[in-house]
Amino acid sequence: MLNDKQKEAISTTEGPLLILAGAGAGKTKTIAERIKHLVQNGVAPSKILAITFTNKAAREMKERVEKMLDEDKVLNRPVSMNERPFVSTFHSLGVHIIKEQSSKLGLRRHFTIFDRDDSKKAIKEALEKCGLDVKTHDPNRVLSIISKEKGRGLTAEDYENRSERGYFSDVVEMVWKEYEKILKRDGALDFDDLLLKTARLLRADLDVRHYYQKTWDYIHVDEYQDTSGVQYEICKLLVGPKRNFCVVGDIDQNIYSWRGADIKNILDFEKDYPEAKIILLEENYRSTKTILDAANVIIEKNKIRRKKTLFTSQGTGEKIGIFQGFDESAEAEFIASKVEQMIDEGAEPRDIAVLYRANFQSRVLEEAFMGHRISYQLLGTRFFERKEIKDILSYLRAGLNPESLSDIKRIINVPTRGIGKSSVAKLFSGAEVDVSNSTQEKIKDFYKLLKKIKSCAEEKNPSETIQFILKESGLEDEWKEKKGEELDRLENAYELIAFAKRYDSLSLGQGIEELLSDSALNSDQDELREEKNAVRLMTVHASKGLEFGTIFIAGLEDGLFPHQKITKENITPEEAEEERRLFYVALTRAKKKIFLSYAQLRTVFGSRQVNIPSEFIFDIPEELTEEETFEGEDSWKEKPLLDISFD
Repeated sequence: MLNDKQKEAISTTEGPLLILAGAGAGKTKTIAERIKHLVQNGVAPSKILAITFTNKAAREMKERVEKMLDEDKVLNRPVSMNERPFVSTFHSLGVHIIKEQSSKLGLRRHFTIFDRDDSKKAIKEALEKCGLDVKTHDPNRVLSIISKEKGRGLTAEDYENRSERGYFSDVVEMVWKEYEKILKRDGALDFDDLLLKTARLLRADLDVRHYYQKTWDYIHVDEYQDTSGVQYEICKLLVGPKRNFCVVGDIDQNIYSWRGADIKNILDFEKDYPEAKIILLEENYRSTKTILDAANVIIEKNKIRRKKTLFTSQGTGEKIGIFQGFDESAEAEFIASKVEQMIDEGAEPRDIAVLYRANFQSRVLEEAFMGHRISYQLLGTRFFERKEIKDILSYLRAGLNPESLSDIKRIINVPTRGIGKSSVAKLFSGAEVDVSNSTQEKIKDFYKLLKKIKSCAEEKNPSETIQFILKESGLEDEWKEKKGEELDRLENAYELIAFAKRYDSLSLGQGIEELLSDSALNSDQDELREEKNAVRLMTVHASKGLEFGTIFIAGLEDGLFPHQKITKENITPEEAEEERRLFYVALTRAKKKIFLSYAQLRTVFGSRQVNIPSEFIFDIPEELTEEETFEGEDSWKEKPLLDISFD
């Protein structure tokens, strides 16, 4: 059933539309129903574009839309594959457009996509080419600045013409130029290029812009509050003269300014589209009234927002539990004990999540969960960043794009073929004649293997291609002969084959392209394989868009959550309010129960410090909360804080 506001959003099909959807208000369902409504009223499915942020969200949206269209009796026929709406992430959309227009950009269709690790290695190489010490100049920091500038829509040439100068910015300028040369050498683009190149192409080439404006008459963007400057520009360039542009978002869930999200994009929507209609979705279908009352109180203190109040018919629900631990170990022990109790009483581990503000908090939590033998899954250890997976995919990428020197360098001696580093250096510098005859033969055999992989990828489906690489490269035999970690590598390789089967139903070529694209654009949430029944441990940022029956929010201490960064001078009002929005996001992940916890003492980066509770705890009305205790706390409960020895 749809509520009145959802029905209004679905039936408002012409012109710009801003749907301000609160947490748990059914926005995904609303977008899917709106697309179905458009098709029922005669719009060709291929004329509809829907963009979201993660592969997981895009996959869920796509599956929901396709199921609706296939089962819809009003249409009197199933919708064929070539008529499907185009549902993707921003980055996947960029890949699609760049591949279709690759000749205009001077790229191969099978260009390489650098992930964060690839980019970091390229930045290190660029630093060395510039004669700079990688220990003095942090590659992560340099890459972060380049990424942020690209997110604003700037190129290396734009950055060179900046008005503000300084030593470090001059270093970034120099390294950025070398970094771009490395990307060009390898026939590669990084994550940010997928958006930047797309925006630049749409802006500069009128024919290309008109082509895509005619391709998609109806454009939907989910999580619009998270769009960056370059994503905002792509949207404006794709929206044609019909201006059928529907965006869905929640100002109160803007939590990604650190990676370029600009809250002004959603705040200024009516300035960009004065004729826009605004619809508020405030009915929450996820959480209890207690949880929503707490969330509403928390977010009302923010000034940069549109007023909305979430409500529900789910019932009052349980009070929010608050636990004060002596230190982080006591806090972790409480959480693990409570989780163990809940599981013993019948709760599903996968329906429980522990959230925290900073990654370092996970260590003590993991120790407690291992001590209680509770199965857990830590988000952040990405499947596609494992060495063995990157090796296999590098074989595939190098087969399709032999210009990708970074991939070739990675795998030319994996497994060991007797091709040393000095031989590789001579090969890359064009001095292959200086390599011994035996090594030259080994290099030729390697390139023959790449040609075989290319042929296989063109003739067979993705899972068969991965199997071929695993066998023909010698990786499978090497891992089979060993035990321990090497056996784990083989099991992960087999899991990659299983993953590749998702793409076997697609046409030849398309399946391989989408496999490589999705694996490169993989996010933390894409690691949540539903079949693993385990408690989830993750940062609050990583939890965005997810929901769980029970949520634990750990480390609610002043300076940790809210983070100490908000006490800095010259901070913008948007940044100052983002921590509160982050806590609001954490609260609204829960369906039934929330536990908040903090420690009187915590070791942060080797320093033991005394804490006071977070202001967020004091903001929640007492009638919504209750004190939590557990049996294992007696050993420290009576110890006065002032008696602590720091020796």
